[in-house]
Amino acid sequence: MKFCLFPVILLFAACSPSAASTPDGQTPGPGPGPVAGGQEQVAHRLVTVVDDLSNPWAVAWLPSGDMLVTERQGRLRIVRDGTLLRDPVDGVPDVRARGQGGLLDVAPHPDFESNRLLYLSYAAQHDDGGASTVVARGRFQNDALTGVEEIWVAQSRGRDHFGSRLAFDADNYLYITAGDRQVSPRGGLAELSAHPAQDLSTHHGVVVRLHDDGRIPADNPFVGQEGVLQDIYSYGHRNAQGMAFHPETGDLWLNEHGPQGGDEVNLILPGRNYGWPVVGYGVNYGSGSRIHVGSHRDGMEPPAHYWVPSIATSGLLIYTGDRFPAWRGSMFVGGLAGQQLARLTLDGHTVTGEETLVRRQGRIRDVRQGPDGLIYLVFDRPGMVARLEPGS
Repeated sequence: MKFCLFPVILLFAACSPSAASTPDGQTPGPGPGPVAGGQEQVAHRLVTVVDDLSNPWAVAWLPSGDMLVTERQGRLRIVRDGTLLRDPVDGVPDVRARGQGGLLDVAPHPDFESNRLLYLSYAAQHDDGGASTVVARGRFQNDALTGVEEIWVAQSRGRDHFGSRLAFDADNYLYITAGDRQVSPRGGLAELSAHPAQDLSTHHGVVVRLHDDGRIPADNPFVGQEGVLQDIYSYGHRNAQGMAFHPETGDLWLNEHGPQGGDEVNLILPGRNYGWPVVGYGVNYGSGSRIHVGSHRDGMEPPAHYWVPSIATSGLLIYTGDRFPAWRGSMFVGGLAGQQLARLTLDGHTVTGEETLVRRQGRIRDVRQGPDGLIYLVFDRPGMVARLEPGS
């Protein structure tokens, strides 16, 4: 199916709940939580672009106008002139499609038109029985990938939480998120501080920065430090599944899953510690018992925004198009469990408002701005790509 009106076509603002205190009873620290409205409502409708997809995870566009969509089971699909091609792309690496793992993000090289390089992140099985996040690249020609090579393999093992978002900056450095691999946080300050996400000798819960061929940049923040993985750019993350550079300021933003509550939006700075699991705003699943020693601590970066309860954040876009002028400069965050699209208004690095635009239409896995200036949403379930268009 292509370009069909979705059943619910007009959805307007709703403010998020307030959070006067953290789960452990403390007054929230420097990181602001949910904030209330005041935003102008903009008429929009949700239109299906393509459906019949199986657990799609990410979308990207080529200079030709073709849309690429990853399916978690291991298929890379092409949407050409609004139609989903029947055959998946040949040459995609084998993936471990189990649990949260599989084929995940896709990103064309910024110079794709000249070098035809396409990057994929995915979960891969290793000979020792473990699985980790891997990034590979190959040349995309004649609707197939050739010369595929792994350029980065995470030094981490675990069950799920693969992270896997990819983003290039203006200088063609590649940034990768890797999750904490679902290592359980337990104990007091000493035990939480020993969690792998606080250990710079592993890739649990990190953002990595590389040259486009996988080499480590000489100006990475931990280069030259003994016992530290020198591709790490920031650490102390849980499971970041949304990451984007602000197209105008160059700021790097990401969102990451909290446990039960405590999803975060973070401004990423080199070498900084973002606190998981020592500090945060969530609690343990089911029991609601305490995880963190508090919501803030010296030497750990507070979030720019957080959600209690969690919306299960995935996908992140900073909008610069002209189809929704009132939304220029806004940040858009998808929600999986929350089945919603959150629009955050920014004043510099401060989140000043939140609006919910899409409700209960499915699990939103990715959010992107298309070359047409419209906002595209990848729905994990139901398996489809849809877009927001102006109108009522």
